[in-house]
Amino acid sequence: MEKLPIYLHLLSGLTAALSIIWFYLLTKSRTFLILIMGWAGLQSIMGISGFYQNTQIMPPRLMLFGILPTLIVIVVVFSTAKGKELVMKINLKRLTYFHAIRILVELVLSVLYHFGLVSVYMSFEGTNFDLFSGLTAPIVGYLAFRLGRTNKKILWFWNIICLLLLLNVVITAIFAFPSPFQQLAFDQPNLAVLYFPFNLLPTVVVPLVLFGHLIAIKQLKTKKID
Repeated sequence: MEKLPIYLHLLSGLTAALSIIWFYLLTKSRTFLILIMGWAGLQSIMGISGFYQNTQIMPPRLMLFGILPTLIVIVVVFSTAKGKELVMKINLKRLTYFHAIRILVELVLSVLYHFGLVSVYMSFEGTNFDLFSGLTAPIVGYLAFRLGRTNKKILWFWNIICLLLLLNVVITAIFAFPSPFQQLAFDQPNLAVLYFPFNLLPTVVVPLVLFGHLIAIKQLKTKKID
């Protein structure tokens, strides 16, 4: 990891920071900001301390302490009155543009692949097609909301496709992760996510992206949108 160029560390950290700031501006919730900053700080400490580098423990620490808690929080948000209120007040157009952050994520993963620290399956040179989501976010944001009306069909289609692309990346990442679950990329597993700041991608950025799609789908399903 010491041989990685400093710009890659900075780009990864910047991606996480921009994701947090961007999502905070969407929610305008001080509670959200405090919680996400605290979570990012905790994950930073875990990444720096080497907590995730023991990969033979079952279940893997990254999944148990880095990913599972975020899924639980998302479920809680969609299950509580205040959480539902937060979800429904987020501007759908701005939320669509948020997914452009995935362009930076894919750039980081691609460079990490060429340094031998993630599997080819995690880059757009392999089976990761999530770059499509980032590149099309501004286009969909424009087309779906032009002329003062909302094209729900475009948003439904795009959010479902991009959610499936995200799930493809997550499932592939689990199988290419150095753990008892590993089924892929034994010659070049996903090592980078065990270290700071790259561990912030699966523990902070990906949960926010997932949350964004679920919010959009919830609004499209239940909210009257002109």
